[in-house]
Amino acid sequence: MINIVRNEKSWIESNAVEQLKKYEKLDGMIRITGLPDLHAGRVPVGAAFITEKKIYPYLTGSDIGCGIALFDTKVKMKKFKRENFIRDLSRVKQMEDIEADLSEYEFPHMEKLGTIGSGNHFAEFQKIEKIYLKDEFEKSGISKDNLMLLVHSGSRIYGQVILEKYLENHGMLPLEEGSAEFEEYMKEHNDAAAYAKANRKVIAEKLLKVIGKGKPDLILDSSHNMIAEKIEMGSRIYIHRKGAAPSDAGMIVIAGTRDSLSYIVKPKENLSKYCYSISHGAGRKWTREGSKDRMLKIHGKNKIIQMNKNLIYSDRKVLFEESREAYKNIERVIQDLISHDMIEIVASLKPLITFKR
Repeated sequence: MINIVRNEKSWIESNAVEQLKKYEKLDGMIRITGLPDLHAGRVPVGAAFITEKKIYPYLTGSDIGCGIALFDTKVKMKKFKRENFIRDLSRVKQMEDIEADLSEYEFPHMEKLGTIGSGNHFAEFQKIEKIYLKDEFEKSGISKDNLMLLVHSGSRIYGQVILEKYLENHGMLPLEEGSAEFEEYMKEHNDAAAYAKANRKVIAEKLLKVIGKGKPDLILDSSHNMIAEKIEMGSRIYIHRKGAAPSDAGMIVIAGTRDSLSYIVKPKENLSKYCYSISHGAGRKWTREGSKDRMLKIHGKNKIIQMNKNLIYSDRKVLFEESREAYKNIERVIQDLISHDMIEIVASLKPLITFKR
């Protein structure tokens, strides 16, 4: 069974829906959900799949554990000087250049721990824009007066190596529950997910070090690329999330773009119909390849540069491929989730400085 979360005004590309249909007949597949941020990819992004007795590692992709973490910088907003932060952060050419204490970690690929990566990964300084649910907001421990830092990154090369090994040995075949191959993969998968969570933390610590501040406090962290085990009506199921945030792990952040709001939300309970998942972000609207021509046609080169004065980047492609216009309207995504009684908005976050190096 495939369930697509959308309304009459929603736009979801038909290619992504057709892609989902080909997974419906996989052995052990119980149900599939396409979320409002669904878009086509090698495997559709913005989707969740539930299986029993077996798992399909390729469904969640190579960036195992990729997710979003929200940190409290403990910097008071009244002391935030955007020009000073941009000046200090602009001196960083690559994250590897920032020294960090990694003594508490023992992972493979330590050289990449504390690096953001390419594509839609980012670190972004934000402020609390509006509080919708005061009680829930206060329970979260977030201070409305402090500068926030949102980090979106994953397991870097670690997850890629794990998936490539699986594909080389098993191709597109599933791994049977209880088999040695299943146990080996899940151990490596969980290690990569732990790496990804640590990576987000180290990124935040490095950036706070650059601007001369202390260590940040982790407020929320959720992964949207991984396989999670769950007991449902007495049976063990496996939730494969590909660009889908968990609905059963407390409050999460649904990320917008660098020119739009992000939202702290509280998922509703028992979203089994939707594979216990909600949207992780806005979702792509344009292909990466076509973004540059579209943006230049709409805005022109000079305006695009002016629009991105609060973006610190190395690769000029992000001006086009990661623009607000290249993504769906985040407010539309949020409203689709609300109309299906999947979330409540706790607060919104406004971007101040986006870092992509």
